Amino acid sequence: MTNRIIKAIKANKSILLFIILMSVFRSAVADWYTVPSGSMKPTIIEGDRLYADKMAYDLRVPFTHISLYKIADPQRGDIIIFESTAADNRLVKRVIGIPGDVIALTDNVLSINGKTLAYQPISATDSSEDKIEQLFSETSTVNHFVRNSNSGSRLSNFSEVTVPEGHYLALGDNRDHSSDSRVIGFVPRDEIIAKTSSVVMSFDYDNYYIPRSERFLHSLIEG
Repeated sequence: MTNRIIKAIKANKSILLFIILMSVFRSAVADWYTVPSGSMKPTIIEGDRLYADKMAYDLRVPFTHISLYKIADPQRGDIIIFESTAADNRLVKRVIGIPGDVIALTDNVLSINGKTLAYQPISATDSSEDKIEQLFSETSTVNHFVRNSNSGSRLSNFSEVTVPEGHYLALGDNRDHSSDSRVIGFVPRDEIIAKTSSVVMSFDYDNYYIPRSERFLHSLIEG
């Protein structure tokens, strides 16, 4: 039995080596993440496969969360993928607050460190639920889409909170329909495994999984 296994390994060593290298690559360098919910609408929709850059923030030991070298820290506006212990799930959300920030939300209008963010409609109809949120980062302004229910929800408000060291405040772009830091609390830095800025491919869950060709290689960066 042992000899058969050894022979099989020798006969297929190239395939086995390829599988091992691909596994290491997907674990530590890059992978994709399938979006199952609409918590990031209208930026990301159900069925999108997101490119996950696992070296955006850390060089990690493959198959672990152990960081060998910190490359960068998440910034406001980054879309992050993280393994949430609180939610017991892998989530994708947008970084709104970095360590030390003071954040508040009033009727779905954010303020950061005493500065109220600006919002612009993306439709000529004033009643549109989709708007452009002008989220400032350390070096620039990140314009991105958000969706707010006109009637609001219990998630539309929270009082001032200070983001603790080593943590981040992350929200879904679909503000009234997202289980994010308002539900699971601040995101620990060591739970963040990747950054995403593009869709690799997309399939329409409601229409027989037909590919959405217009979303293939679609950029998530609005400017």
